[in-house]
Amino acid sequence: MGEPEKDWEQKNPVFVLETSKLGIWTFLATELLLFGALFTVYTIFRIKYPELFYAQHLRLNRIMGFANTIVLICSSLSVAIGIAGIRRGKAGVLKVALVVTLILGGAFLVIKGFEYKEHFERGEFPGTNIFFSLYYVMTAIHALHVVAGMSALAYCLIRTARGDFSTEYAVPVEISGIYWHFVDLIWIYLFPMLYLMG
Repeated sequence: MGEPEKDWEQKNPVFVLETSKLGIWTFLATELLLFGALFTVYTIFRIKYPELFYAQHLRLNRIMGFANTIVLICSSLSVAIGIAGIRRGKAGVLKVALVVTLILGGAFLVIKGFEYKEHFERGEFPGTNIFFSLYYVMTAIHALHVVAGMSALAYCLIRTARGDFSTEYAVPVEISGIYWHFVDLIWIYLFPMLYLMG
């Protein structure tokens, strides 16, 4: 980001924050349409093939799924702590919170990788049946969103280290935090739908 643009953002923080929030909520509305469509397709096929979905959902690793749920809930908490910290002018708190969040995001992906490995070893690939096809599509798209969120938070961490954020200006952190909470919320829906209800 060029210095003139950065200066303008810092001199107009309220305007930048409000327009950025409008932008992120508009973007998240389109994301809700995507996941809403996937949830609808899953529900339709679950109603059509209840025995298949029940039998196949028992093959998912609930312990790993639950662990990932805890990991993402903790990551949302760390983001919230970081945002609260920078609002009070504590850039050090934000820096630590972002590092913790990135570690937790990485842990989520590693756990999901081990879970995929377990399925592959049993021959449960995409296309095995409609349940696993939907499982891989939904969880892989969600994982890509985790990666996108981690990229945004890593950008915020770099700027935090440069001293770009303060009580007056922390728009990228606020917007990235909203996106991260959305990603976590999607998993809160995916976990019971896939792992608990079948």
